[in-house]
Amino acid sequence: SKSRQADLFQVVPDIDLEELVKYAGERNVGIILWAGYYAFARDMEKVCKHYSAMGIKGFKIDFMDRDDQKMVDFHYKAAEMTAKYHLLVDFHGSYKPTGLNRTYPNVINFEGVHGLEQQKFADSSIDQVTYDVTIPFIRQLAGPMDYTQGAMCNATKENFSPVYSEPMSQGTRCHQLATYVIFESPLNMLCDNPSNYNREPECTEFIANIPTVWEKTVALDGKVGEFVAIARLHGNDWYVGALTNWDAREVELDLSFLGDGNYKLELFKDGI
Repeated sequence: SKSRQADLFQVVPDIDLEELVKYAGERNVGIILWAGYYAFARDMEKVCKHYSAMGIKGFKIDFMDRDDQKMVDFHYKAAEMTAKYHLLVDFHGSYKPTGLNRTYPNVINFEGVHGLEQQKFADSSIDQVTYDVTIPFIRQLAGPMDYTQGAMCNATKENFSPVYSEPMSQGTRCHQLATYVIFESPLNMLCDNPSNYNREPECTEFIANIPTVWEKTVALDGKVGEFVAIARLHGNDWYVGALTNWDAREVELDLSFLGDGNYKLELFKDGI
């Protein structure tokens, strides 16, 4: 919506949504809209009815930032209303999931996590790498995480600095890729600059093609705050992801659950 106007019908004139929906539809792409909670809540049914009729597929709703009774009630009402108009919803700026997505399967994802965007704002003492090998054992047990990973600009602990206009991640490129296997997230965002993805086609291809739902999960190894390794199955393909903290380590993974047969392996590993 237009700057500082909490009105989702006041679209920036330069954005032709109907043309974008048509253009995307011809390429088998659905469009979802990001929306601030207040503007969405104020005209909820009108908003859902209008944009559903236009061909929009759903909303990423942001800035709830609380979990009191009034805000929990909003989540349920938003889930019900979006379902009525066949829209998906991703609750960003939200508390951790509590099972709402079991009642309303159109609720695809929840933030409720100290996601990658925090590295834009935090001071340099932040330790996101240790956090990444902690949350799979803790927050992820509650449900999917809209963590917003996929940084192509990656820094060591010593070189990291929070830069709002051109942010970087902590850890390595393959650390970022592995989170797409380790973290459960049925709706993923690409957090970085399109130019950076154009420069890294092998990583971009991996992220673009990785499944968002899994038929089977095998926890291979891990220790809270130190490392984690998980295998996930989609169709005939197994994906194995492993993350470590700042310590280099060798981990032996037992893949005997695969059974006998010939397997083609594609391996991503960091350079020198």
